[in-house]
Amino acid sequence: MMSRTHPLLVAFAGLTFIFLIGPLIIIIGTALSDTTFLTFPPQGLSLRWFENIFEISAFRTTMVTSFMLAVGGTALSLLIGVPAAYAMARYRVELPKFLPNVFVLPILVPEIVLGFSLMKSVATGLGFPIFTSLLIGHALLVLPYCVRVVGASLNSFDFSIEEAAVSLGCPRWKSFFTVVLPNVRAGVIAAFILAFITSINDVSISIFLTGPGISTLPIQLLAHMEQFFDPTIAAVSVLLMGVTVAVMAVVEWTLGLTFLTK
Repeated sequence: MMSRTHPLLVAFAGLTFIFLIGPLIIIIGTALSDTTFLTFPPQGLSLRWFENIFEISAFRTTMVTSFMLAVGGTALSLLIGVPAAYAMARYRVELPKFLPNVFVLPILVPEIVLGFSLMKSVATGLGFPIFTSLLIGHALLVLPYCVRVVGASLNSFDFSIEEAAVSLGCPRWKSFFTVVLPNVRAGVIAAFILAFITSINDVSISIFLTGPGISTLPIQLLAHMEQFFDPTIAAVSVLLMGVTVAVMAVVEWTLGLTFLTK
């Protein structure tokens, strides 16, 4: 005999779903409003505010910059994080116990403090260009996610498989790419998604490292809000949500998301 779900549990699950999805519905409805101010429910439906995003040159420029920083920063953090996670998982006995905590520092330190420190040391102290400083800042921000997520996959990997490949004549560097990396693909792709989303939506680090002529989409959105309070703000927010969904869709289409549950 099948047990029935308690009505209170169903009601609680429904309220939780509304709590999570409600703000998204409000933002989408506000972005489609035909009024010149933020309002919900929308008074008329229009796509004019989405068109307004691409009519403003600052939004177009910062959109490209944010995408480049998200891809570049995530790639750079993976280039550092994957070998670091491999070393900590493969040689956990020989390496110092405190080493894994070092890679978590960027998320333990408040982002405002980290952004100010990067401005003083990288942008001002070393005199790096603005885009380079932003790239370093975004890579440092998402590095802990890459190390932790990939490290979790490597901790469950049986390194005796790699040793077997080496004993059969495969070079160790080649065994990493042909044996280890394919087996932790789920962790690498999950780390990429998490890092990309974190980077493209970052404000706290970027606000300290932007400068004349170079900014990011979230920072430009804040600047737009200081002068205008129209539904363009909501339209940009919907666009950022769309980018996140698109990244997930591309991963599902190219590699399939079923591997994340294996």
